[in-house]
Amino acid sequence: MAKVFKFKGKTEEELVKLTRQEIMQLLDSRARRSLKRGYTPEQKKLIEKIKKRKEQSNPKPIKTHVRDLIITPDLFGVKLLVYNGKEFLTVELDAEKTGHRIGEFVRTRKEVSHKAPGIGATKGSKALSVK
Repeated sequence: MAKVFKFKGKTEEELVKLTRQEIMQLLDSRARRSLKRGYTPEQKKLIEKIKKRKEQSNPKPIKTHVRDLIITPDLFGVKLLVYNGKEFLTVELDAEKTGHRIGEFVRTRKEVSHKAPGIGATKGSKALSVK
């Protein structure tokens, strides 16, 4: 049997039916405060684009630089291309990401990997075996 995702005891269908005030009660205090303050002009513009694209039968991903928008149930099922400072990476919004910010799912820094000593390294560090 497949595991059904629940957010604070609510299934995805129940989350979509909730009002904005009821959703805010389920979120943590930081997200609740952000939604209470309202959306920035950039966030409002993105939400309007999302609503227009959801009406289309085969919507394309939306490119955006907005990383601080909190994911709410009215955004479910949308693909976004979010800018990480170098390129646009795909993020699909679903119930499991409720209450998080869009930017949390797009890493801005690479994983550090140390290989061999670089230019200007001391002679002692060049003598180490590199495997």
